[in-house]
Amino acid sequence: MPNNIPDIKKLLDSQLGNPVLLRANGGRKKLIERRGVLRETYPSVFIVELDQEKHNFERVSYSYSDILTANVQVTFFNDELEEVLT
Repeated sequence: MPNNIPDIKKLLDSQLGNPVLLRANGGRKKLIERRGVLRETYPSVFIVELDQEKHNFERVSYSYSDILTANVQVTFFNDELEEVLT
């Protein structure tokens, strides 16, 4: 697991276009799960395009610090191989 923001961004940059599962802390013991495709990375946030059949939103964005502080867990799916970034 990367332990700084530049390493997290590099890892996400290498996964652009891949399917992803996001597990985000929703507060008060709520866990929000969303599936989509990692579409874009910016200097401070990344964008995931969600599956329209399962979600009301078209896209969501999270900051790299959300991953660093473990508020968001990211799981990538690459050709039957699962890689978890906590």
